[in-house]
Amino acid sequence: MISKGDYLKDLLYRYRVNFDITENFKLGNAVYPAYAYFHSFSEKYVLRKEAQLWAVNAFEHVFFIEEDTLNAATFDLIREQITQTIEPQLVRKGGKYPEKDHMCSYLTFVILTDDEISDEVKKEVKKFKFDKGYMFNFRGHSEARIAAVSMKSEEIVTNSNAKDMRKLLQDVFDKQGRKETSPSSGEIAC
Repeated sequence: MISKGDYLKDLLYRYRVNFDITENFKLGNAVYPAYAYFHSFSEKYVLRKEAQLWAVNAFEHVFFIEEDTLNAATFDLIREQITQTIEPQLVRKGGKYPEKDHMCSYLTFVILTDDEISDEVKKEVKKFKFDKGYMFNFRGHSEARIAAVSMKSEEIVTNSNAKDMRKLLQDVFDKQGRKETSPSSGEIAC
């Protein structure tokens, strides 16, 4: 069984390619083992930059959480952190709306747990939803993505917005499994 620390270390290595990583990230009253930030800016203009047709900003904020066990209270706490701290501070930056040309902000949570994921928790993850539009979506929207990962069973459960994360999260298990196996004999390395 891979440890949460080793899994997180490998996962952060993969995120470093496109994200800025901060370890032991503090936001409000919460401290996260790691936080990853991504920003993308695109624009279209005619002949000169002064004749801009459109511009969009897209963001992703990824919060990594390590828990021994998961229960429904974990998701209530995450929902509270989103509405009370994360969305107002990181998406709207304290304002009424996000900045001009804001298109989308993804608020992503990757929860690593030692235990197996109970049926109750699976239901909580699958039904987890946060989607907020700004000015009838003229200033974009923000949405939450959540993934729970069990170290014991190597099971990954996501909400519908985070389905595309499954391949990356599973790949960490697949690569870790290959590291523990000797390539020539197929035996577990000590």
